[in-house]
Amino acid sequence: MHVTKEVLDAQAKALLEQLNDTPLRPKDRAKIPLQEMPSQAPEVRVCNMEEVALGYTENQVRLEAMRCIQCKNQPCIAGCPVSIDIPAFIAEAAKGDYGKSVEIIKESSLLPSICGRVCPQEVQCQKFCTVGKMHKDVEQSVSIGRIERFVADYAREHGLEKIPSIKPDSGRKVAVVGSGPASISAAADLRREGHTVMMFEALHKAGGVLVYGIPEFRLPKKIVEHELQNLKDMGVEIRPNYLVGKTRKIADLMEKDGFDAVFVGSGAGLPKFLGIEGENYVGVFSANEYLTRSNLMKAYAVGKSQTPLYRSKNVAVFGGGNVAMDAARTAKRLGAEEVIVVYRRTEVEMPARREEVTHAKEEGIKFLFLHAPLKITANEKGRVNGVELITCELGEPDASGRRRPVEIPGSEKIYDFDTAIIAIGNDSNPLIKATTDGIEVNRRGNFIVNEETCETTLKGVYAGGDIVLGAATVILAMGQGRRAAKAMNTYLKGLA
Repeated sequence: MHVTKEVLDAQAKALLEQLNDTPLRPKDRAKIPLQEMPSQAPEVRVCNMEEVALGYTENQVRLEAMRCIQCKNQPCIAGCPVSIDIPAFIAEAAKGDYGKSVEIIKESSLLPSICGRVCPQEVQCQKFCTVGKMHKDVEQSVSIGRIERFVADYAREHGLEKIPSIKPDSGRKVAVVGSGPASISAAADLRREGHTVMMFEALHKAGGVLVYGIPEFRLPKKIVEHELQNLKDMGVEIRPNYLVGKTRKIADLMEKDGFDAVFVGSGAGLPKFLGIEGENYVGVFSANEYLTRSNLMKAYAVGKSQTPLYRSKNVAVFGGGNVAMDAARTAKRLGAEEVIVVYRRTEVEMPARREEVTHAKEEGIKFLFLHAPLKITANEKGRVNGVELITCELGEPDASGRRRPVEIPGSEKIYDFDTAIIAIGNDSNPLIKATTDGIEVNRRGNFIVNEETCETTLKGVYAGGDIVLGAATVILAMGQGRRAAKAMNTYLKGLA
């Protein structure tokens, strides 16, 4: 049953009043109930593109922060890819000093409003939370990400943010390719050191996967625009509609345009397909294209956007990750009557965040587990009218540690669908490798870099994020961007 924000706030306020000025031992703190995230009612949110999770109220965030027992060994920090001082920022949130709280976060992470929304804290910082271990349930850990989101939003909305100080001009010039989370982090750290930083974005709008890949209902684009404006205020120049590898090659940037070093954060934008019959029919989309049309080009704004919208009634989404959830939930909002996520394994093996799966179910998304597609069928006009699926069972674990799906002969069946969305992952952008001599990649096309410095096999060229890791999380990409920037600063100082 859906509980309103007002009810959740009233409950938190009442409990706070009970606990006011009461000395709390660690066991007492662990007994404070986990604060539920307020959200739009399911029947309302499927009819709009507005953010689903509404954010904690101030009473809720104070209460949730009080659940932290301030462990001396601080295991949560070890689980954070950028080593945020989590106990410290939570302690300030518990006191109501949200400006100080976000200052602590920003010593390590530039994008707390974003990370607090989209990062999988349950397999990172919250996985190691002592409170969760006391309950023997990671879902009972302190809600680090939700607290992070609140204090970051509060600081932004109340004008408490500070532009980082910039060192005097170093005389060095750095190119940053791409404008996603790895590039944003690298650009900021490089600019702090006084270098001239120019960011090149292939699309007409900066933000990378944050703007084209993640739906508005999970990450409002005004937040991404705000973070990019902070970069501009620091003096970083962002050049859109500039495709490095075509508009200009890496060698041209360094040899003709005077850039002393380059950071490549061009992402994993090459969609994978199933390799089955019928994937070229009308009505088959990669999740990349489907989400980009909606997120970046706002195809959902019928009458206001020039981007055409493909009308669907029965949609099949293949995959079990967060991108599959995003595509399925977007299809529902775009007017599909029935949306089914088809996954080869069971729900237990799905890599999507539990919260996203729960939201999808609440919104009427259906799931067909232990089924795999064999071919896509079409009518005489070449438009999708069905998918042949085969039932699977789980066999022995594969290289990923998950049990491998095994097809059951004779279980094939045609299902009626008019749209198929392929959300089974992406490969790294191949353009820069194809146009740059000296950069080596692995068999998946990911750049090979020094793990400590993120330098590629081409001197002066560094890389991070999905172009190195494959499809990864925002915070992991940011961590690589910062690691690369640190090494690049050392490299630039050593130039004659």
